[in-house]
Amino acid sequence: MEDNVVYTLSKQFALRIVKLYPILTERKEYIISKQLYRSGTSIGANLAESKFAQSDADYLNKLKIALKEASESKYWIELLTESYFLDEKESASLINDINIIIGTLVKIINKILKR
Repeated sequence: MEDNVVYTLSKQFALRIVKLYPILTERKEYIISKQLYRSGTSIGANLAESKFAQSDADYLNKLKIALKEASESKYWIELLTESYFLDEKESASLINDINIIIGTLVKIINKILKR
């Protein structure tokens, strides 16, 4: 169940990032926005791959990669905020979403590791 929830959340987050990218380029931010685009869309891509994992270890690895990408995305959002390319309202909403994704992934990974 949690797997489906985090997949849905990560896809919604990726769509937000895809829509944010042209806004950031209009604001003349090209480098970090591309990094956020890559990491923000990679979360869901890794979760999609995990559905057809070849083993339990492969499944866990895909979840861990998704978690790393989520953490990286949070970093880029913070950097964009602190450099004034994102305002506090934009940032707070994105940070809230990525924190939920990170927390859910951590919960799933910990549950698997306890088995």
